[in-house]
Amino acid sequence: MDMPDIVNLYFDADSGSNADALSDTFATEAVVGDEGSRHQGVVAIREWWVAAKRATQYASEPLESTIDGSKVLVRAKVSGQFPGSPVTLSYAFTIENGKIARLEIR
Repeated sequence: MDMPDIVNLYFDADSGSNADALSDTFATEAVVGDEGSRHQGVVAIREWWVAAKRATQYASEPLESTIDGSKVLVRAKVSGQFPGSPVTLSYAFTIENGKIARLEIR
């Protein structure tokens, strides 16, 4: 699948449950939007991700991606310990200077 390296690194870190590697994919003041909540900065993003992994033990599997300049849209199958599992979610990444500046998960 054709995805920028930083997005591949994000999904690799996510599937390996590697909080340090996942944190390294984000710009210092990055923003993540997920389930109606906003998380800004690497520390807040790491806390959100660790809590989500612990609560749902989810795994995400990229299915397809499209790239439009600095925007990368990835559809992924997400399964775990939550109602309705598995679901297909859209991950909308904005890449700036080789890092994830924004991620919206819907």
